[in-house]
Amino acid sequence: MTNQMHEPIHPSLEEVNASIDTQKKGFFRKLLAFVGPAYLVSVGYMDPGNWATDIAGGSRYGYALIWVLLMSNLMALLLQSLSTRLGIVGRRDLAQASKETYSPFVNFILYLLAEVAIAATDLAEVLGMAIGLQLLFGLPLLWGVLLTFLDTFLLLFFIHRGMRVIEAFILALIGIIGVAFLVEMVLAKPEMGELVTGFIPRIPDESALYIAIGIIGATVMPHNLYLHSSLVQSRKFSNSLKDTKAALRFNFIDSAVALNMAFFVNAAILVLAAATFYRVGMYDVSEIQDAHRFLQPLLGSELAPIFFAVALIAAGQSSTLTGTLAGQIVMEGYLNLRIQPWIRRLITRALAIGPAVLAITLLGEEVTGEMLILSQVILSLQLGFAIIPLIHFVSDRRRMGKLAIGLVVKVLSWTVALIIVALNVKLVVDELSSWIAGSACPYLLWLTVVPLAAGAGGLLLYVTFAPFVKSLLQEPQSHLHAEREAIEQYAQKGFRKIAVAIDFSDIDKQTLAYALSMGVPGTQYLLIHVVESAGAILLGDEIRDKETADDAQRLEDYAREIRAKGFQIETYLGFGSPKTNIPHAVNTFGADLLVLGAHGHRFFKDLIFGTTVDSVRHKVKIPVLIVREG
Repeated sequence: MTNQMHEPIHPSLEEVNASIDTQKKGFFRKLLAFVGPAYLVSVGYMDPGNWATDIAGGSRYGYALIWVLLMSNLMALLLQSLSTRLGIVGRRDLAQASKETYSPFVNFILYLLAEVAIAATDLAEVLGMAIGLQLLFGLPLLWGVLLTFLDTFLLLFFIHRGMRVIEAFILALIGIIGVAFLVEMVLAKPEMGELVTGFIPRIPDESALYIAIGIIGATVMPHNLYLHSSLVQSRKFSNSLKDTKAALRFNFIDSAVALNMAFFVNAAILVLAAATFYRVGMYDVSEIQDAHRFLQPLLGSELAPIFFAVALIAAGQSSTLTGTLAGQIVMEGYLNLRIQPWIRRLITRALAIGPAVLAITLLGEEVTGEMLILSQVILSLQLGFAIIPLIHFVSDRRRMGKLAIGLVVKVLSWTVALIIVALNVKLVVDELSSWIAGSACPYLLWLTVVPLAAGAGGLLLYVTFAPFVKSLLQEPQSHLHAEREAIEQYAQKGFRKIAVAIDFSDIDKQTLAYALSMGVPGTQYLLIHVVESAGAILLGDEIRDKETADDAQRLEDYAREIRAKGFQIETYLGFGSPKTNIPHAVNTFGADLLVLGAHGHRFFKDLIFGTTVDSVRHKVKIPVLIVREG
């Protein structure tokens, strides 16, 4: 393991980081300020993938697997509380903490596994949305899958309006799902005595184990651990021990309420399947379409299938937003790669739509139920690679200080991890054994699938035991931007008014050194930085978030150091687009030279990352010195 101190760690979901003030008076007002992140996380616990596993479990085994749902919900509450602790105390999301801890190779594999989990999640959401549209409007399933591409920009629309707007939208969708299933439960009239016996732990047969693991995978989802550790950082509070403990307490309340709501929805789906299909001997209903079709004749109400379809669409739409956010967090955290949100959305949705279109085209619409259950089993198989590093991170006192988890929570956490990993190992061994036994060419499986499974097992052992053996975690100081190095000065050239644009990245050192070398005695300098967060775009200079305060302080630190070298310098802090702010500052200052840094991007990179240099140099009528990395 290595600590990668040379690479700056940007705030997680920077556009909304520390954007919501929690300094309120009174318990309930303060609680309301913290409420929200858990509801975004909870939609992942009631997405269409859960529906397939819950319907299959309820129709085949009645109420017998409700205890799995309850156990999964308790596991989820524990793990999500660990995730919030990492974000609140460590000020890192799970991907960022992994990048700081493990080697580049291990991190890349963990990144790929996380992307596989997100693709499996998005596959369930795509299929759920498409099925809901088909059930409600009679749209062919393939068309519905393709139409889900249209929601690609929905997250982009909401995120520019702030985290509170996203949370309100998600809460409205959750409300629709909850009301729909409350109506369904009233219509189904379950046998309460039999329902209670379902909380006694038991696995009826081998097939039930497969469904139980699918339920765990559908409930405790790996992408939610990445997501929650980031979303809690959208709340702004002081770093004092008192306020940090209060943030942990309020976020736990938020998680408990939201996840219990998700448990109600999942239990309602399973109970609905048990009270309708299992009761009349229809044990093989695993397709969402079949469940929808049989609801009306079995419950005697035309409303039942309508509420079912509406809830399905709401579940798919809410889950797709949180899946995209998780994808952004994973990519930025593991790779430190920040690309335009619409590009990230297209990549995520294409990875989900591709397999869905191929499966429906080649195998027909009847495979959707099997695909949904398979997607949840894939999620369960990824869990160990997210849970185990998370437990290590929140147990480490060098990272978490006094707020590292105690012995009791540590034992409970490792017990949950052991249960999940043991179930998954059994599932993998059983599946591989059946594949090899039924294969006409078992040697091919021994040469391909078995080594992959062994490699995954080796990686899991590494992330489990390496921290115990090596104990090499050395938490770097938390900085919003790269570590600032001393500013150098080259031989002077000669300009009277020089403007310098900086972005607090590694190239600043070179940019400032070149700018100082261009002046003569008496040269005046203007140091420019533009805050580009979503909040800055919306509120301009009225914004009062953490990023703006940190940027202003860092700009002044640069100016103070340059003044100490004997130079005359002013500062300009802009808000919104650099393409308009930089030319405005330059022209107002009356500069006769502009110096700015470029990162060496070419065509496709400029398309993905966006470019400021070309736009700025066409809007000023003075020489522009572009300093490149190197």
